[in-house]
Amino acid sequence: ATASEAHGRALAHALSHASFRCYWSDDLAGAEIGGALKNVYAIAAGIVVGKKLGASAHAALVTRGFAEMMRFGVALGARRETMTGLSGLGDLILTCGSPQSRNMSLGSALGEGRSLGEVLKSRLSVTEGVYTASAVVEIAAARGIEMPIAQAVHAVASGRATVDEAIEALLARPLRPEG
Repeated sequence: ATASEAHGRALAHALSHASFRCYWSDDLAGAEIGGALKNVYAIAAGIVVGKKLGASAHAALVTRGFAEMMRFGVALGARRETMTGLSGLGDLILTCGSPQSRNMSLGSALGEGRSLGEVLKSRLSVTEGVYTASAVVEIAAARGIEMPIAQAVHAVASGRATVDEAIEALLARPLRPEG
């Protein structure tokens, strides 16, 4: 993403080739928000996998995570088309579905019962979703944006809740219509 269409076009042409197609956007906020939030939801998706909750639970988690991501993004000035595009939904699907993802693999380890400290200590790379969850929850609270999955990830990452307590809290939320 770049504010300059000329730079966007030049980068897309320079980086694209027969098996790799680039798109550009002037929606910096949307690209940044999508790129950051997908890591938080990938931790949650990994927990679902680690707890062996099944494909339906995984699909529901990613779908509801995307709803949160949209609410947050739009409230902070992102365009809907960016959030539903490659740097939003596309990156979310990839990161929440790839066991190679640092964030999803962390969540999977948490779901299997390993501690956050144990997992992080064994890594050389940063698992950004752990830190992003805290910032997102703080911003969402200040702006009145409902983000229960991000809050659950933050609660687990900060030691305020166990994985089982976070799942129980999410499932105990009041029933309501979708949308």
